Amino acid sequence: MGNWPVHAQIDGPIVMIGFGSIGRGALPLIERHFSFDRARMVVIDPLPTHASRLEAAGIRFIQAEVTAENYRDLLTPLLTNGPGQGFCVNLSVDVSSIAMMELCREIGALYIDTVIEPWKGFYFDETLGPAGRTNYALRESLLDARRRNPGGSTAVSTCGANPGMVSWFVKQALVNLAADTGLAHALPATRAEWAGLAQTLGVKGIHIAERDTQRARRPKAMGEFVNTWSVEGFVAEGLQPAELGWGTHEKRLPALARTHAQGCGAGIYLLRPGADTRVRSWTPTAQAQHALLVTHNEAISIADYLTVREEGKVIYRPTCHYAYHPCDDAILSVREMFGNGGHAQGSWRILEEEDILDGRDELGVLLYGHARNAYWFGSRLSIEETRALAPGQNATGLQVTSAVLAGMVWALENPRAGIVEADEMDFARCLEVQKPYLGPLAGIYTDWTPLTGRQTLFPEDIDRDDPWQFSNILVP
Repeated sequence: MGNWPVHAQIDGPIVMIGFGSIGRGALPLIERHFSFDRARMVVIDPLPTHASRLEAAGIRFIQAEVTAENYRDLLTPLLTNGPGQGFCVNLSVDVSSIAMMELCREIGALYIDTVIEPWKGFYFDETLGPAGRTNYALRESLLDARRRNPGGSTAVSTCGANPGMVSWFVKQALVNLAADTGLAHALPATRAEWAGLAQTLGVKGIHIAERDTQRARRPKAMGEFVNTWSVEGFVAEGLQPAELGWGTHEKRLPALARTHAQGCGAGIYLLRPGADTRVRSWTPTAQAQHALLVTHNEAISIADYLTVREEGKVIYRPTCHYAYHPCDDAILSVREMFGNGGHAQGSWRILEEEDILDGRDELGVLLYGHARNAYWFGSRLSIEETRALAPGQNATGLQVTSAVLAGMVWALENPRAGIVEADEMDFARCLEVQKPYLGPLAGIYTDWTPLTGRQTLFPEDIDRDDPWQFSNILVP
């Protein structure tokens, strides 16, 4: 695996915002797969914890917090330093994605991030109300920015593992399902054609179904939040309302559900935090599992992308949501946090590669309700494979950083695409770049439904006529 391809040349400066676990994992991939001027790469982070690593690599480090007050003065000279097109790689928290991409597009720089991040304080702002703190609202702000300023230099929005890679998995899974069911079709080339294929196949819904089995050498301690990626990011999204793309096959809204008054209309939210909301789902290793309905951008973007309309009326849309079972230490951390009224522990620990004993991150998409019942397609990347492919990061991180790599390659190959979501990118090209880092990619059919093996010891409101109703998936 030593002959790694150089995918492209970055002829301008590179500015990476944030040098947490994802930034530290992305840097070696950037060094491996791009030709660039190391003297014009800069990393910005408020903490100097890993500055020595950058110094050893000959990369400039700026210790600073990027804020609404200083970002223009701080970033503009860095992104316009010398000839060529600059590239901003935003892997931070509490830094507005919209502000960053708008600045980049003003000065003609390329841009990529892994989440639509707001300025600090958004996630805990009680004055916004639940609807105002959703990813639906954040995505609508992105779509509004695109409407205000279409075209121009490329800004790739929400291009990590999920959101990001899983949107490419959905397209590959649809192609596989069509082939396996004997449906003759041309490879879809437009949004309408992808939505039409999902409708023709009878896909009722999609789980972004993940199980992280990576085990820490040192178990979680009381009063400590342990995770395999950003604790701060997980806490923030876990305290947002649970939300999902809402499909046309659903018969009734959950009791705590609310709809949005404006926007694309593809999603709903629940009046409870996502990390404290459980759903029934399925992954290959764990099989049936209870997972967390944590809000994610792809739940809305995929449902919106696969919507079919006739004369302005929605006639088909799949239900779509994240069904996340993090590592066991993270599950314990979440339970402890909500036991303390939703206040995160004072001590945080991210499991680095050397902290992990064994396990894998199994991340894929479960397409359900079609003629073959349910089909999971995704990455089954182990920590052992990760160590061989890209030392210094865990399996969860490599799924994210390799998606950032793929998104950067696509942006360089399509530098005037404007603001784009992962759903709109060339899935085959992106997976071609990313595949060497994903471990085994598997497509697996299952007979499981949310009613499989359900005990009848207590009364439940179950819809036995349609096992794939969300009312059967949601755990009361």
